[in-house]
Amino acid sequence: MPAPGIDVSGHWVFGYGSLMWRPDFAFAERHPARLMGAHRALCLYSHVHRGTPERPGLVLGLDLGGQCRGVAYRVEADLWPATLAYLREREQTTKAYREVHRRVRLASHPAREVLALVYVIDRAHPQYAGNLTREEQLYLVRQGHGRSGPNRDYVLATVAELERLGIRDDGLSWLAERLWSSSDKP
Repeated sequence: MPAPGIDVSGHWVFGYGSLMWRPDFAFAERHPARLMGAHRALCLYSHVHRGTPERPGLVLGLDLGGQCRGVAYRVEADLWPATLAYLREREQTTKAYREVHRRVRLASHPAREVLALVYVIDRAHPQYAGNLTREEQLYLVRQGHGRSGPNRDYVLATVAELERLGIRDDGLSWLAERLWSSSDKP
């Protein structure tokens, strides 16, 4: 039984990284949203989408503590089975995330809370990177290139979408500034 005040109509997905700027599934609603109890972090070595086992990249995960602003999508019931299958194929390539439902507060009018599907990092997974220094993150992002393209593009697209939403992530912004330096321009 959901907590009082939670809107349980429909299926919701919370995006905090590439799902914000490239959801690649049909949705009926899209709202800026906030998740409590987890924060966005470059904490997952990417061996498929943005790197390889030999030259890992680094992608985002939701790690313990804090809060995360992102985007929530409502998916129509008839599209949910296909959407869930797509998300599992995309997000669970190496099973580094736990698929959970969490309360998410929508910045809608009126504001409301929904239960959303959320992918949080599994800290016990071997690809969990933990708390790397900014310099270590920069090194991995610069070297990473996988099935979905350069790791650099992933970070820059995420920062651009965060800026469009009025969100500043100091760590990602620091990386983006260095990735746009003259030596990294395409």
